[in-house]
Amino acid sequence: MDTSLTGLHEADQLLRELAAGLGLPEDVHGCTHLVRDDDGGRPRVALSLAAWSEAVIEDARARLTAQGHQVTDGVWDRAGRAVLYPGAAALTGTLTVAELVSRSAIERVQVLGTADRPDPATRLVTRDFVRPQWRDGELVLAAMPAVGGTLVPFEVPDPTPCCADH
Repeated sequence: MDTSLTGLHEADQLLRELAAGLGLPEDVHGCTHLVRDDDGGRPRVALSLAAWSEAVIEDARARLTAQGHQVTDGVWDRAGRAVLYPGAAALTGTLTVAELVSRSAIERVQVLGTADRPDPATRLVTRDFVRPQWRDGELVLAAMPAVGGTLVPFEVPDPTPCCADH
């Protein structure tokens, strides 16, 4: 679904509201995608939903269209930022990397600036905000080192808007 939204926070909220309103199952993947028209216009955020059941997709497509949303088939890109995915609600507080992977659809954690995977026992402070991305068909969480040998997700829940101080 294309939107006129330009902020990820608003897009996340819309995606969660749509999924809740449609009563989608927990195994649905819902992603945001930064898109720009071919003419180089202002970037905006598009949404995608994917489910393993064609019946779920057909029902969601019909209901979203009936609500006035323009729905198209296909994906915006192969690197969607996942907001909804199996196990997302269980990723709160501090977890080990192994717990994060076992509780959710996230397949691996990639620490920025390193080629190696982190030790499965490494603690990750989720900040109750975990937004992995699709990379080569895998849901991957980008993380960065934090205080006390822990990791935190690269994306922060409340980022400072660009140019906020001027």
